[in-house]
Amino acid sequence: MDHRLHRSSNFMSNYGYDLLLGSIAAFYVLMVPFTKVEESFNVQAMHDILYHRHHIDNYDHLEFPGVVPRTFIGALFVSVLASPMVLAINLLHLPKIYSLLAVRLALGFFILATLRFLRVQIRSKFGHLVEAFFVILVAVQFHLLFYCTRPLPNILALGLVNLSYGYWLKGSYYATLRCLIFATIVFRCDMLLLLCPIGLELLLTKSISLWEAIKCCVGAVIFSIGLTILVDSIMWQKLLWPEFNVFWFNSVLNRSSEWGTHPFYWYFTSALPRSLLVAYPLFMLGVILDRRITFYILPVLLFVILYSKLPHKELRFIISSVPIFNLSAAVAASRIYNNRKKSFWNLLYLVLLGLLVISLGCTAITFMASYENYPSGYALKSLHRIGHTENTTSESWVHIDTFSAMNGVSRFCENDNQWRLFDISFIVALIDLTELKLLDNCHRCFYLHSFNLVH
Repeated sequence: MDHRLHRSSNFMSNYGYDLLLGSIAAFYVLMVPFTKVEESFNVQAMHDILYHRHHIDNYDHLEFPGVVPRTFIGALFVSVLASPMVLAINLLHLPKIYSLLAVRLALGFFILATLRFLRVQIRSKFGHLVEAFFVILVAVQFHLLFYCTRPLPNILALGLVNLSYGYWLKGSYYATLRCLIFATIVFRCDMLLLLCPIGLELLLTKSISLWEAIKCCVGAVIFSIGLTILVDSIMWQKLLWPEFNVFWFNSVLNRSSEWGTHPFYWYFTSALPRSLLVAYPLFMLGVILDRRITFYILPVLLFVILYSKLPHKELRFIISSVPIFNLSAAVAASRIYNNRKKSFWNLLYLVLLGLLVISLGCTAITFMASYENYPSGYALKSLHRIGHTENTTSESWVHIDTFSAMNGVSRFCENDNQWRLFDISFIVALIDLTELKLLDNCHRCFYLHSFNLVH
């Protein structure tokens, strides 16, 4: 009995934080399984890899390529991780929506595994208490754990950025550069804005030599470009480096501004306060309280400042900065906790507790809003229920228009019943079961347009 208790205690000591963060991320997946237009390429790609396999001619992206091409490397990696679960789902004849849960959980597992690597380095460099507060801050924030299972290029890059941060803390600076180069060339070209400040700081502080850095970077660049051109030229059936196209479209042509713009300061007045919550004021305090943090904060802060120059802004663009800001905030929180018995620090400790509770409340409200943000997915789910109640064996065609696929519909939402979906594009539709129209008496075809479903 004592031996089993000891083993259980060791397990919780080693993996308790991972179980906490993993449980929260899994809760978000189960409660909000559907995806948005920004995730559409990787979602459709993972579906096709898992269900069409080597039959590339049947892949969705060849018919609906999207505004700019994206790499298949992330989708292939996550599909391999999820394939055992998807195989079991197929053997049990479960609906395909469970496969969507499987690929999202697989992605979340990868991101949280890289976050664990970072957390272990935090513990080694700053101690157990800073590690504990780092986990607490991540747990009470909404966006990092909600996004970590969403197949966005930013999130795939986040996994490599987490690894680079871990190597940065560990002192393996060349590994830091390699991870950031791969993330930049393969997943998100804008990671160059993080790579350059970190690399420059490492050179200025003589943490790396210029010649060794050049050799390291050239090797990583050649490998990364070669891999993405090889894989994506096969999948897209033409010679292609996807992220170069994205860079040209967003940065050179500045076409991303067509999707809306925000002022220069938006990341600091809206995105970071919403994503960091209590950690936002704490990370600034951490810089003051521990000089070691400045080495890590400055390049990341410069990354956000440089990104602010781009008119089109979204929170997910700078989500890679959140782990380091959380580290600085955790340092401040641990200092407050250690000195809580002193009068002034006791006041700060009470404020810290209050801010943690407020952050938790903000996260609950944000989650409830996000739950209602995928109307098309819920509408299609209800349509499937209608289909099961009808006594007919004839096939019914359902057209998914542009607004619907933007708000929850993907190929994973198809069921093996008489409904058949067609025209699912990357930019798809808000569904309205109140506007289902009979278009063909012989071959029933329904048009799903603006959704207003009462739960």
